[in-house]
Amino acid sequence: MSLAAGRPYLAIPGPSVIPDRVLRAMHRGSPNIYGGPLLELVAGLWPDLRQLAGTLGHVAMYIGNGHAAWEAANANIFSRGEKALVLAMGQFGLSWAGSARAMGIEVEVLDFGKSSPADPDRIEAVLRADAGHRIKAVLTTHVDTASSIKTDIPVLRQAMDAAGHPALLAVDCIASLGCDEFRMDDWGVDVMVAACQKGLMTPPGLAFVWFSEAARLRCGRTDLATPYWAWGPRVEPDEFWQYWDGTAPTSHLYGLREAIDMIREEGLSRVWQRHRVLAGAIWAAFDAWGAGNPAIAMNVADPAHRGWSVTAARLGSPHATRLRDWCETKAGVTLGIGLGMAPSTDPAFHGFLRLGHMGHVNAHMTLGALAVMEAGLTALEIPHGPGAIEAAARVVAGGA
Repeated sequence: MSLAAGRPYLAIPGPSVIPDRVLRAMHRGSPNIYGGPLLELVAGLWPDLRQLAGTLGHVAMYIGNGHAAWEAANANIFSRGEKALVLAMGQFGLSWAGSARAMGIEVEVLDFGKSSPADPDRIEAVLRADAGHRIKAVLTTHVDTASSIKTDIPVLRQAMDAAGHPALLAVDCIASLGCDEFRMDDWGVDVMVAACQKGLMTPPGLAFVWFSEAARLRCGRTDLATPYWAWGPRVEPDEFWQYWDGTAPTSHLYGLREAIDMIREEGLSRVWQRHRVLAGAIWAAFDAWGAGNPAIAMNVADPAHRGWSVTAARLGSPHATRLRDWCETKAGVTLGIGLGMAPSTDPAFHGFLRLGHMGHVNAHMTLGALAVMEAGLTALEIPHGPGAIEAAARVVAGGA
């Protein structure tokens, strides 16, 4: 028997749950793109996007997903043959490296594995060894969506400064913007990328690149910045269409406006705190389950190195896939696959899963998902420790 009838819950790490307010805002006919209210709406978006990133710098918007944001950043930072140092703490760091390499950029990867944060001493050593300053930029994820590892950006900036290296610092905040604390200017970030489908609670389709004035001057006009990808016209347009090098993504802009209004109403610091508390509730549940089964564990051992928007965990093969299937078909909760932990053809793939808790998520959604997971563990006779829901509830009670 299935108990999945009713409103399903998509608890994957993006696309995230879209608020009804955002859906209603998007549900309208196409507006005039040559004048009137749409132009006023867009004029108000750019200051708010800067505030979300914590910067006084520039922001360019593209019609695309997170991979488009990578390509936009790559195209404007580098010319062909210039060098990037990529710090990989999971699948998405490796994927950004692959994107850059495919564009003709020379890439050196420092791979810290799938469960460990970046080592600032290793980074400093590599930069010190680059006496000719061939490395133009260091690329890293703030939170890797696959591994859930969070990079300490201020510590990374300190390592770069200690090396006396002039490389730019570019950070992927696709999984963290609007979920995890991030302060672009205060932390010395030169370029930042994100997309709208996670913490910004809008359907996939908008990508963003923020960059400092120093980055703009340092990069100039690269030979990878084709008319579509060049960020210059998008931040200093002579005409409205140049914001997107063509027709504006009108429905998405209405949705984004509503989503940012929701963040402003709650307050960005409170949004960060909400994500921190709900993440802590999930971690408490996994700790309790794992106390009764060593095969159940968080992917990242130290909570200080975990992102607040996504939890990556292991249950042992094939139990993660069994649990995901049960939760979706029997209870209407969809959990994420364990991306990048093992090839999909490897039996080990079925031992990993991810739980997304980003954007439009609250206590009852989080506790409900955990209760469904516990029901699935019980129904499937997967060994687990007791008290998970009580432990999660205590975290929520303390945080509220």
